[in-house]
Amino acid sequence: MDLWFTEYYTKNARFSIKIDKPVISLNSEFQRIDIFDSYAFGRVLVLDGYLMLTEKDEFIYHEMMTHIPMAVNPEIRDVLVIGAGDGGVIRELTKYETIKRIDMAEIDKLVVDLCKKYLPQTACKLDDPRVHIYYEDGLKFVRSKNNEYDLIIVDSTDPFGPGEDLFTREFYGNCYKALKSDGILINQHESPYYPNDALAAQKTHNRIKSIFPLAKVYQAHLPTYPSGHWLFGFASKGLDPIDDLSSNWSMLGINTKYYNTELHKGCFALPTYVKELLNNA
Repeated sequence: MDLWFTEYYTKNARFSIKIDKPVISLNSEFQRIDIFDSYAFGRVLVLDGYLMLTEKDEFIYHEMMTHIPMAVNPEIRDVLVIGAGDGGVIRELTKYETIKRIDMAEIDKLVVDLCKKYLPQTACKLDDPRVHIYYEDGLKFVRSKNNEYDLIIVDSTDPFGPGEDLFTREFYGNCYKALKSDGILINQHESPYYPNDALAAQKTHNRIKSIFPLAKVYQAHLPTYPSGHWLFGFASKGLDPIDDLSSNWSMLGINTKYYNTELHKGCFALPTYVKELLNNA
């Protein structure tokens, strides 16, 4: 009998992956966690029925969240990562020897424990000595911080359930306060294609640009995310992602499979329908 995982994007659109075998299914205090092996995409992590990552294409998402800000400000030393229990963003950050501290606020310890055991491809650097994991709600964690971080990366789930508070104006205001004078905020910004996702992207952009003097959106193409077209937010207190792109990033010798500085410049050039969506926020 064939086994398939299906994620519904709308009542008329869905995405399915043929499963080789289930690995583990558990309910934590916050959400249902499923890990399974697939034929086309390797091992897959699903939270509350929503696909979070696959081994085949996770590098695209994690590289685009990490190397965009690092190439704009190579002087980043103190980083806060909110969410990211799978460890992919942490793995990419640890490629930079110049980073001194990586604080990670993840609400669900079980996600981290299971990823360490079953998804070592992404979780392989969670034990790096620079990484400090706090099993706390990200909204509450950042609320007490002031002028502390050069970079905040919000690698949250979608804007409901455990991740809902990480899309509020209060949260973005607290991130602004927690950043230093040249600080950068990166967030996953949802997809612009299906109506509910597009509305979430629009609301998120509206909230961020009401707080940060510079708020831009960039894109990547992820085969296993809704529509395959995914947005990210870049907000800062002054640094521009294009004008301030470092000319020395390639000399660092950072190994990537998706990101490069040519792509960096191009990913901020958005399709017309996406620009209209954001301009109407």
